[in-house]
Amino acid sequence: MIHGLDAARDWRNGVIFHGGTARRDGDIVTSGGRVLGVTALGDTVRAAVGEAYGMVDRLRWDGMHYRRDIAYRAVEDNR
Repeated sequence: MIHGLDAARDWRNGVIFHGGTARRDGDIVTSGGRVLGVTALGDTVRAAVGEAYGMVDRLRWDGMHYRRDIAYRAVEDNR
């Protein structure tokens, strides 16, 4: 089961795209591959990245892992 998706219901600064998910017994579960894509908006690239990773921190499931380098170069180039 994917925990934390309820936090996204009122999230106004981004969206979660479902890829490898399924509904089982009323719960959203993983079904393999790239499970979710978390995308956010912000006044700056740094703010958008912070917003997206802030939401990722609220999501959990067994075996979860994610890239921590998304937008790294864009943030570094805009210091």
